[in-house]
Amino acid sequence: VPAKCRWRYNGRLHGPVMAMSRGKEVNAVELDINTTRDRDACVISVDGEVDVYTSPALKQALVAASEDGCASIVVDMDRVAFIDSSGLGVLVGALRRSRESGGDLRLVCSRDNLVKIFRITGLDRVFPMYATVAEAREA
Repeated sequence: VPAKCRWRYNGRLHGPVMAMSRGKEVNAVELDINTTRDRDACVISVDGEVDVYTSPALKQALVAASEDGCASIVVDMDRVAFIDSSGLGVLVGALRRSRESGGDLRLVCSRDNLVKIFRITGLDRVFPMYATVAEAREA
């Protein structure tokens, strides 16, 4: 992550995320992350593109939720336009951490382009995936 990236986190983490291109700082994709908590359950809503530049922000929010005692984490990805392998890696790591601590992580993902990525990679068999936040919370 470039040293000049600035993220603000206090329940809401957002950009614009700064990236480096050939030594010059450029605006990259904006990523909004909003965490809401209800007892030991957290819903992390993600809006934007999750890629090599923005995935550290998602990881930070997921780690913070786990460290704050969220046993059940729902990641709402209905407003995610794109996710690359670094973003998938962040989600796999969060699932592992959650299960190791006795919790669980569920994804809300109904966008065809994202569901296709999860199917192609086989991660649709790894992650519990739901159409709505309500369904994910009830499971």
